[in-house]
Amino acid sequence: MSSNHNADVGIIGGTGLYDPNFFKYIKQVRLETPYGETSDLITLGDCMGTPIAFIPRHGKKHTIPPHKINSRANIWALRELGVTRILSPSVVGSLKKELKPGDIVVSDQFIDFTRKRDYTYYEDGQICHISMADPFCPELRDIAIGCIKNLDYDVHIKGTYLCIEGPRFSTRAESIFYKDVLGADIIGMTLIPECILAREAQLCYVSIAMITDYDVWSDSPVSTKAVLEVLNRNIERSKKIISSIASTIPAERNICNCSRALEGALI
Repeated sequence: MSSNHNADVGIIGGTGLYDPNFFKYIKQVRLETPYGETSDLITLGDCMGTPIAFIPRHGKKHTIPPHKINSRANIWALRELGVTRILSPSVVGSLKKELKPGDIVVSDQFIDFTRKRDYTYYEDGQICHISMADPFCPELRDIAIGCIKNLDYDVHIKGTYLCIEGPRFSTRAESIFYKDVLGADIIGMTLIPECILAREAQLCYVSIAMITDYDVWSDSPVSTKAVLEVLNRNIERSKKIISSIASTIPAERNICNCSRALEGALI
């Protein structure tokens, strides 16, 4: 990968967060990758002195469904630009009554229920058994939690993110199974394989999940309309959270082991 250093922090914007107007715009770039095209042009900018690279996960017009997102290209391109930290805002459903629409969850674990995605960079000639015991950067998690608390938003400092294939929503039976049998806290469609590839690329990664609805284990079936209504009311909060985190991240990575994730992982 190139040593070009155009950005320090990468932001992969989730549903509703397509317009990176929460930081100073500089330019847009298109990077060729060995894995095809990124979700859209990458916007480079500045957030209170921190160089930023922004990719809209589903494309600016939300034309890419969850199972078709080219996460290998997105992560590869961010690292090519010099990114070492990735902030991953997303929207999720709640599998617990106490996790309310509008709340923020900084996940510490995930369960993978996806089926047919590109999960690794190591497929031809070398195998990588990357450790995902603790899948998110502990330093970024602490920074994110502190920033969200300082903004006085409701934040849950732990949570298991169940990632399903999509693009359909769950049946009621599936939702009850995820809630009662698996014990997951939130449900979404985009975390995997994004966070796995970030670990293989030795990048720090944190998931900042905004709850938009109770999943269908509850009385009211989830709908796209209901999700978007909550999302639109909270877009400005999301931008404040991401800006606060991005501008707080220190230059050096001295606390976590993310930069050494491949040690002992390659065969």
